[in-house]
Amino acid sequence: MDFSVRIPFVELLGFELHRFEGGEAELRFDPGPDHMNSFDVVHGGASMTLLDVVMAHAARSTEPDMGAVTIEMKTSFMRAAKGPLRATGRTLHRTATMVFTEGHIFDAADKLCAHATGTFKLMPRLATGASSAQPLNRIKTD
Repeated sequence: MDFSVRIPFVELLGFELHRFEGGEAELRFDPGPDHMNSFDVVHGGASMTLLDVVMAHAARSTEPDMGAVTIEMKTSFMRAAKGPLRATGRTLHRTATMVFTEGHIFDAADKLCAHATGTFKLMPRLATGASSAQPLNRIKTD
């Protein structure tokens, strides 16, 4: 399944979107040598990015035309992440502008590697690109 918006950093990491509906999302990630830390397991920053992206997608899955901006995120690592990873995210609660989520990363043996909670602010998308009257995707943050 294709991502609904282009996220260059996600493309660089190679995340794949497998579910995006009803307050839930699922991503897959097959980490390569460049994604490892000095212990030869997936770097925590790559894992946190995976959790951030899957939770943001869960947050916007009921309103895909909106953007989701990360307000805060807490991550707990249970075990080293190795091999192909599966990340799940789901919406826990939503207000008019805020979405509270949780996410999990599972390894190839379906063992829980990391858990996170995150809060996202829903924002209207702004026009971007060459044909746009607005060349930069600037958002009002107040």
